[in-house]
Amino acid sequence: MSIAGPDALKSIEEALRDIRREETESARRLSRSVELTAKLREQEAEFFRQLAAQGVAPDAQTALDAAIAGAEKARAAHEAGLAALDEQIAALDGEVTARSASRAELLAEISRLDAELHRLAARVRPALAGDAAYVAAVEQARTNAAVAEASAAKTVRAEADCGRNGRAYRDDPLFMYLWEKAYGTSAYRANVAVAWLDGKVAALIGYAKARVTFGALNDIPMRLREHADRQQDAARDAARTVGALEQAAVDMAGGRSARDAREATLARMREIDAEIVALQDQRDEAVKVQRELAQGSEPNFAAAATALTDALNRPELAALLAEARPLLSNEALVQQIDDVHQRALEQDLEVREEKGRLKLLCVRRRELEDIQYELKAQGFDSAGARFSRDALVGEILNDFLRGEISAAQYWQLWRDSQSWAVGEWIRSNAGGATFSRPRGRKAA
Repeated sequence: MSIAGPDALKSIEEALRDIRREETESARRLSRSVELTAKLREQEAEFFRQLAAQGVAPDAQTALDAAIAGAEKARAAHEAGLAALDEQIAALDGEVTARSASRAELLAEISRLDAELHRLAARVRPALAGDAAYVAAVEQARTNAAVAEASAAKTVRAEADCGRNGRAYRDDPLFMYLWEKAYGTSAYRANVAVAWLDGKVAALIGYAKARVTFGALNDIPMRLREHADRQQDAARDAARTVGALEQAAVDMAGGRSARDAREATLARMREIDAEIVALQDQRDEAVKVQRELAQGSEPNFAAAATALTDALNRPELAALLAEARPLLSNEALVQQIDDVHQRALEQDLEVREEKGRLKLLCVRRRELEDIQYELKAQGFDSAGARFSRDALVGEILNDFLRGEISAAQYWQLWRDSQSWAVGEWIRSNAGGATFSRPRGRKAA
């Protein structure tokens, strides 16, 4: 089942909303874990303070008092800072949602104008059918489109074959060692001793023959991809030629006003796209600050945590704890110190795991924003755009989110499955496997 352009964009936007929501929840979990760790360290310090009050450790008690007070103050500021960032990010999300809604209305208006232009085109086509240049252009466009589709399908099969048949080579550490060093080519560089050893390894594993086979496995898909790209370009050029001939006839039939209105609406939609990109960049910066704050990297909070850790690591406290352990009168207090210390260690592990999850979510969200931008920039969100693989918004999307395929690979799959409905007014350059999304700053 194929996917229409607007539905494809809607699915990407829904996935982005899910990622942003999960990203926010991950940041909150991380901040709660960091705050809980800080509270546990404060409790541990308080128990040690009580222990120090029983012994002769006035300096340690004074240090603990100061560290606890500093940690409590920093934690309060930490919580207030996160609350402010939550509000800022929520406001930016609201702005993006509002802009996206306005854009959807403009896209619907463009679809209405396209329908009007298509009706006029249908009206003038009978007359164009007698125009030899138009008939030849249509036939060429159909031929080029069929060739491009077949080339794309052949490329996909070749890439799959390369991945499957080349796995044995990629899994062989000796082969990949020589391959990455470009052994057997003019690019190989090594001293005499290393070259002699590499030669022994190459002879042992039959590298010379394997290199040719593996090189061909990689070379064939690359050449097919280049050929498929050329065929796609030829198909688009032929479609534009047909579109130009029809456009001239439609203008003569009274379609100029609708086309001008379409261009004006499209220009406003592009302005909104730029506004969305700017808002996404602002949000990304806010998320970076949120992530730093959530993981406890803010200077004041980090300094307070370090001071508390230093106070807890004073040598006299370890000596006090060792002296207190055998005494029944201190059994409860010693047990509390052991328990809270263990809980803090376990919480530290959760903090590290959540940091990794949050970082991955930030990367995936930014990459999906790139793909969202490209879909719109190439006109693939229009009613006339079609995608032959519905798994792009299902199983393949999940593969991308899990990191099983890269953003470039995912975008290439979109390009390979894309086509235009008959009569679509082509306005796409179809892009490449890299992304053209303008960005003021690097991804978080």
